[in-house]
Amino acid sequence: MNSYLGYAADLVAVTVMVFVLFLPRGGRRELVVAYLAVNVGVLAVAAVLSSSGVSAGLGLGIFGVLSIIRLRSEELSQREVAYYFVALALGLLGGLAPADSWLAPGLMVALLAVLWVGDHGRLAGGSSGQELVIDRAITDPSELAAHLTALLGAEPAKIEVRRTDLVNDTTTLVVRGLGGSR
Repeated sequence: MNSYLGYAADLVAVTVMVFVLFLPRGGRRELVVAYLAVNVGVLAVAAVLSSSGVSAGLGLGIFGVLSIIRLRSEELSQREVAYYFVALALGLLGGLAPADSWLAPGLMVALLAVLWVGDHGRLAGGSSGQELVIDRAITDPSELAAHLTALLGAEPAKIEVRRTDLVNDTTTLVVRGLGGSR
């Protein structure tokens, strides 16, 4: 495949991912620059590695280390991690330029289709939630449910505790599906 075709396909794919799929579906605006920069950075590194004598294994090892560093630097939801890895994969596909001219663009389209289906509002249904930080460190699930019901005026269908900070006396959680309000 022509290298420039791979680069162009990557840039189109990451633009669609960020501005057509991620942002309109409620994505955090501050992640736009991260997705774009990671994608273009991986594209550049993959392009250089594919045109030099350096082994792909070394390049993928470096890529893995960078992924771990990035993912440890900020708390991301599983949805945001999925977009992050697709941005990385798109960059690799665009930069490695496989011999079959259709393969990289075809896989890019497949990745975008997976995001489109997997992050579609109808599939997720009522699974959206509200992230809360409460000013008490509550470790007992029933006490937490009672506290949230009193605080929100409705019983949550699901409570996902993200972090309990006993030092600062806070609990970070996601509440899904509030029942009938009082």
